[in-house]
Amino acid sequence: MGAATIDRKAAAADGMPVESYANVMRGVVKLTKVLEDGRQQIVGLQFAPDFLGRLFTPDSAVTAEAASDVDLCRVSKSGLERLIAANPKLERRLMEQTLRELDEAREWMVTLGRKTAAEKVASFLYLIATHLDPSADSEQKGRKFILPLTRGDVADFLGLTIETVSRQLSRLRAEKVIAISAVTQVDVPDLERLRKRCG
Repeated sequence: MGAATIDRKAAAADGMPVESYANVMRGVVKLTKVLEDGRQQIVGLQFAPDFLGRLFTPDSAVTAEAASDVDLCRVSKSGLERLIAANPKLERRLMEQTLRELDEAREWMVTLGRKTAAEKVASFLYLIATHLDPSADSEQKGRKFILPLTRGDVADFLGLTIETVSRQLSRLRAEKVIAISAVTQVDVPDLERLRKRCG
């Protein structure tokens, strides 16, 4: 195994041969698909301690790119597949993550397909607030975090325009559901109040 810090360049590209896997130790990785005409869609976000990569496939199905400063712990494809064969607990852990990601993807389909713009932005902020720091106390009333995506990326992820995202952020700030400082630092004083805005 080896540790690696990656910048905002792609760690893996759609269609690229899979040679290694990684665990996200710190930061946020965005997963994207690019259409033939160059349009890009963010299809997921991964946080510590998520497993990055798809097992038992020869090529990557998405592009993985750092959305913030990211620390990864890498392991070779052959090495991990040998570990899984010898360790049923590891196989179970990876299966549990896969099923959790499937559940989250289904929930996100509801967010994109049925929620209002205000609910989408609140849902995105709640996702970041509850996933960015896995060591945070679950009883903690509020959270503070650096927004890992640009407003353009947030708009892409939510299927909204940048103007709509900015308008909804301003509305949440005016209603004191969030505070924003230094452009990207978000303070959620009451996580439950934000959750109720998610629809």
